[in-house]
Amino acid sequence: MTSEAPEVTHLEGCVVLIPVKGFADGKARLAPTLDRKGRAELSRMMATRVLEAAAPLRVAVVCDDREVARWAVENGAMALPEPGRGLNGAVEAGVARLETLGASEVLVAHADLPLAHGLAQLAGFDGVTLVPDRRDDGTNVVCLPAHSGFRFAYGPGSFGRHRQEAERLGLRYRVVRQPDLAWDVDVPSDIPAELVPPALL
Repeated sequence: MTSEAPEVTHLEGCVVLIPVKGFADGKARLAPTLDRKGRAELSRMMATRVLEAAAPLRVAVVCDDREVARWAVENGAMALPEPGRGLNGAVEAGVARLETLGASEVLVAHADLPLAHGLAQLAGFDGVTLVPDRRDDGTNVVCLPAHSGFRFAYGPGSFGRHRQEAERLGLRYRVVRQPDLAWDVDVPSDIPAELVPPALL
């Protein structure tokens, strides 16, 4: 999989990092509304939306799947293979790798944000930016200094844990409640019908 990643010698400024599972392997809670093929198509569609929402910033995709790595490169992103680390470990490893390549800031955006746009507007804050989901429970977007050593703690209740982590590190943080970025997809009722082909519903 590493041979599929473009060679990158140097980065600067803010880089968007998108963690992406294998398209057909994620979103199990959408079954039986969507079969495996439908879930894969929806996952790819949402990830593409998030990638496009990152413009004009550079994008890296951290993943453990060859198909996802190819998709990332075909869409102009860097593929950062991090197999077997789980979500938190993969994101931390991805942030560290981007720092070594010169990024000063990393914006981590989940791949299941079907309404995402304008991610670049979150860059440039002197501290940590947290965008919670619409329930103020999970964390859909985090933007932070690449060198901060931030420990990610995704899963239920991660928004509170990420605020505590910013405080532990002595970093200023702000909370941005942005409806388009707060909307993630976990269960069938979360899928915006107008964005999904009728064949998937």
